Amino acid sequence: MSRDARWKELLELLVERGRLDVDETAAALDVSAATIRRDFDQLAEQQMLVRTRGGAVVHGVSYELPLRYKTSRRAAEKQRISAAVAALIAPGTTVGFTGGTTTTEVARALAARTDLASGSPALTIVTNALNIANELAIRPQFKIVVTGGVARPQSYELVGPLADGVLSQITLDIAVLGVDAFDAEHGAAAHDEAEAAINRLLCERAGRVVVAADSTKLAARAFARICGTGQVDTLVTDTAVPDETAAAFEDAGVTVIRA
Repeated sequence: MSRDARWKELLELLVERGRLDVDETAAALDVSAATIRRDFDQLAEQQMLVRTRGGAVVHGVSYELPLRYKTSRRAAEKQRISAAVAALIAPGTTVGFTGGTTTTEVARALAARTDLASGSPALTIVTNALNIANELAIRPQFKIVVTGGVARPQSYELVGPLADGVLSQITLDIAVLGVDAFDAEHGAAAHDEAEAAINRLLCERAGRVVVAADSTKLAARAFARICGTGQVDTLVTDTAVPDETAAAFEDAGVTVIRA
């Protein structure tokens, strides 16, 4: 197992359990205790966990893995969700994308659509996510507009007043919103307040807002509010969402699509 693969599994275990012991983690990953101690020390230096005597705990109450360590989590669900979201987007549309693993999959699904292989442009994509812009920039049928701003290494998103300045001057047909949490009562939210502010502005500039989120993000809350439930038109999620959770969103006026 490579170091990056080991770190990804280690961090996912940490998010799931909240605390890890050196010996138990070494057994779970089938490596030596010395390797895990070294991993803990190096990840602590990057402020991705807090080292304790004999183990490690999550870093803070709103723990957030960098995007590169989240790409394989619930991959099958995210691919189904992304295909369903991409199917909602018509040729000629101006689409806003926030950052995140699910929205990145939506961008890839759009790139694979044969009916969008030509056009002038087939779509206009507006995003503050550097990785999404990078993947779609090589597609000549897409017009790519990237906001300015300061890059967040956790999510590859540009945030701050420079991004505000661009978004305040444009209009979107649809905004595809990735979230850390979406609750029928409290609305959509993110762990980071600067990220939430840019996502909020994307929603305000859009005629239609689509939240793309797997079921683990639903009926949950996060630190920074993006928008109220009433501002969301459609929620695309997976089939594991409980009926009562889906019903709560539908009662709030959100169309729920289970992919």
